[in-house]
Amino acid sequence: MALSTENLVESTGGGLSKTMKPGNVTAKINSIVLEDFKFIPDAVHVVLNLETSPIEGFEGFAIDKDNPALGYYKGQVGRVQASQYAYADGTTKSGIEIKRDNNVLILLKKVCTALGKENWFASQNNKHNTIHEFIDAFNRDKVAQDVFLDFCIAGKEYENKSGYIAHNLFLPKTTQGSYAFAAVDSKKVLNFNEDEHIVKLTKVVAKPVDSFGDDTPLSGSDFDLDDLPY
Repeated sequence: MALSTENLVESTGGGLSKTMKPGNVTAKINSIVLEDFKFIPDAVHVVLNLETSPIEGFEGFAIDKDNPALGYYKGQVGRVQASQYAYADGTTKSGIEIKRDNNVLILLKKVCTALGKENWFASQNNKHNTIHEFIDAFNRDKVAQDVFLDFCIAGKEYENKSGYIAHNLFLPKTTQGSYAFAAVDSKKVLNFNEDEHIVKLTKVVAKPVDSFGDDTPLSGSDFDLDDLPY
């Protein structure tokens, strides 16, 4: 059969992913949540629920699968940890005392500054007894509603249930005056670099156990007091 040059239709494959990938993105914070880190008592991960700028012709995940009336996200979404490591009380290797709540408040102050909502942060002084109450107030008052920021998103590789490489997303550390997030077009955000901002999946090779020591997960991939991003 002869090839026709008329009525050609371009194949689009599987379409654009509904979830964010590591890289530089413009996004808004839909909410912030605290998630317990099970290996250390009272340690938490701070998770930013982000949504990218609206994408023309794109239909994202349902905002609430149990309430279709709420519609769909207009951009890609992602659960992004504020740090690769959990927040906890402790002491660094150099002897500096670390307070979980203080470091979370430092993060929230930086977020509010980038959003232009410094006054809201200042107004919360002595209003909350716990960091969980502070986060609840941030979400309840919709401090970040519809304000977009520029982000650099890093990622740690893992193998998903389908056998493909996916990423746990997190914000990288500040370097030389560049930040993981800032006001749009401020030119203050890190340029994504795969060599620096992707933690590659390493295959574990089983070895005979010689002994059982006193190892704890204090400096593992999810917790390191010396490596918080601020």
